[in-house]
Parts: sequence; C-alpha cells; structure tokens
Amino acid sequence: MRPILTKFILGCRWLAAVFLLGLTVALALFAARFITKLAKFAGGVLASQDDQALLDLLHLLDWTLVASLVVMVILASWDSLVWPLTPEGKGEGMSWIRKLDPGNLKVKLAGSIVAISSIQLLQMFLRADAYSDRTLAWAMGLHGLFLVGAVALALTDRITEGTRSTPKE
Repeated sequence: MRPILTKFILGCRWLAAVFLLGLTVALALFAARFITKLAKFAGGVLASQDDQALLDLLHLLDWTLVASLVVMVILASWDSLVWPLTPEGKGEGMSWIRKLDPGNLKVKLAGSIVAISSIQLLQMFLRADAYSDRTLAWAMGLHGLFLVGAVALALTDRITEGTRSTPKE
C-alpha cells in the first residue's frame, strides 16, 4: 500500500503543471497586450510631451517587471515542484534556475514587488495633481510596507543562509 500511496502523492505534483501552464498562457496574453501598448508608445513618443513619454515608458517598464515576476515563479516552481523529481529530468536545460531556492525566490519576488510599487508611486507623483493628498499618503505608506517586508525577507534569508552554510562537526 505504501509504494502506491507514495507514487500517487508524487504524481500529484503534476497538478501544479496545470497552474504553471495557465500562468504561461496568461503571460502570452499579457505579452500580446504589451505589444499593443508598445506599438501605441512607438507611434506617439516623438509627438508627446516629455512627461507623458516618461509616464508611458514607466508603464512599459512596470509591465516588464510584472512579466519577469511571473516568469520567475513559473520557472522556479517548475524546477522545484514538477520536473526534477523525474530522474531523466535532472540536469536538462534549466539547471541555472536551481540557484533560486525558496528563500531566494521570496526575496526576488519581494524586490520585484517593491520595484513595481516604486514605478507606480513615481507615476503618481508625476501626476500628483490628479490625486488627493490622502491617496498619495496611502500609496507612500503601502510602498513603505512593501519595502520593509522586502528588507525583512532579505535579512531572514541572509540569517538562515548563514546557518545553512555552517559546516556541521
């Protein structure tokens, strides 16, 4: 009974592949939308005012960071949850992604969220007259919380990395 249960539980990891495939499809749709925004940017960048061109470029950068975040999650999840458990999958193609352990991935994700929040905040400040003081204060407060969370995750990862790399005697 135990070998059957073990095989069943290990086989369940392939359910995660459904979610990762869904994220891949969503990323492809996001990329199609990005291309339309890029084409619109390219068509109007020379005629637009400097601050509007900067806002549009920041928006494209924001979308790129979100896409990178999704790719990180897809690749790290695939490598840690789905593929490496099969013996024939070891050492194929994505060995570089194995450097993203769960703690490292959390830090990278938090850093991406802080970067996305920074861009959103910069966009708000460039159009500060369109927002109330209260809205700007909330945006700054949330960004500060994201930043504190990212620093806390990085410190926690650094501390646990130090305890993992200490040789046992």
